[in-house]
Amino acid sequence: MFELKLLSTSGIPGALAKAERYRLLNQPWEAECIYRDVLDVDLGNQEAIIGLVLAITDQFESGLSDGVTKAREVLPRIQDEYQRAYYAGIICERRAKVLLHGARPGSGGMAHALLAEARDWYARAETLRPPGNDDVLLRWNACARLLMRHPLAAVAATASFHPYSDS
Repeated sequence: MFELKLLSTSGIPGALAKAERYRLLNQPWEAECIYRDVLDVDLGNQEAIIGLVLAITDQFESGLSDGVTKAREVLPRIQDEYQRAYYAGIICERRAKVLLHGARPGSGGMAHALLAEARDWYARAETLRPPGNDDVLLRWNACARLLMRHPLAAVAATASFHPYSDS
């Protein structure tokens, strides 16, 4: 085992900027590591906590098997109730998009359920949002459009899957 080295508190702003660049370069694992390093030094750093949630969800496409669980474990550390609800919706929405893109048997129903959950989180966040902040409305609309674009996901959520036919 290795003993991880701790960042200096004066190095946190630079580390956060670097983590954001890694996210923009589509290197979310590197960003996740940096956010965790920041949180090892500054446990309540809200920018690092939110960045960590986003870096984890950025990895959903790469097949991160426990990604939803990992991201949800971070949510209670978000202090602001609006942001906690907003990012809970983001987790659901991003996982649903990956499922829709994969188009595997049963994924449509799971995606529909996740989009419904995301919309519930966004509806909650809408009641808590700061004046003039319409981010949650944009996300709610994106979920609604995804469901309109993939109507079979809604059908799949209510239909049962039968791998074998009787004929």
